[in-house]
Amino acid sequence: MKKIKNILITGGAGRIGKVITDALLYENHKIIIGDITFKNINFRNDQFKNNLFKFKSDLTKEKNIQNFIKFGVKKFGSIDVLIHCAYPKTKDWGKTLDKINQKNLNKNITDNLGSSIILSKYIIRQFLKQKEGNLIFLSSIYGLATPKFEDYNKTDVFSPVEYGAIKSGIISTIKFLAKYYKNKNLRINCISPGGIKDNQPHSFVKNYAKNCNSKGLLNADDLSGLIKFLISEESKYINGQNIVVDDGWSL
Repeated sequence: MKKIKNILITGGAGRIGKVITDALLYENHKIIIGDITFKNINFRNDQFKNNLFKFKSDLTKEKNIQNFIKFGVKKFGSIDVLIHCAYPKTKDWGKTLDKINQKNLNKNITDNLGSSIILSKYIIRQFLKQKEGNLIFLSSIYGLATPKFEDYNKTDVFSPVEYGAIKSGIISTIKFLAKYYKNKNLRINCISPGGIKDNQPHSFVKNYAKNCNSKGLLNADDLSGLIKFLISEESKYINGQNIVVDDGWSL
């Protein structure tokens, strides 16, 4: 019999977080999503809405992270899984190197990578009290490989240098944590997806697909099966791993 899990999802109202939330609701898990706004958000699996709770907060702030976890413990008694999907960024995100503003660069790195480490600190503290826990981060193929810059030719989109720095930092962090907390009954992994469809220019979509095996850009739904596997007992010996889902882009 499948065990119902108590799950926290940061960025649960975002492009990937919302889809993961929908998929896990359908499995009847109990979920709290944390995000800075829930404006115009609806979930497909509305019949499970009694299992869904919302925590509106800026989860780049240490105190808010603590309160989010406390809210989860108060609501559920314990937390089985935390899935970190939050993706905060400044309004000038996506600038080329020669146009980077240092203040915003520092904020993006702190709000993304820095807050991920602080989040780890507090959720692992809770997991250790419980004597078990499962932490899943989202990284990216750009955390393990450089962009194919030619894909961006003649478009107004760009993958900034700090994105790869942040995502490679996430991969390094989960490996560090998994090794540091060995023999503590914790699972700590991350997923590195390829590009996710988000109304990108047609030329980018076409160029990107040339380096893939079949589909090209993914739908957020394409990550759901792996998430279900990683929160299940079937993956209990997978630890400290960065799992790539990219339709062969990184080969």
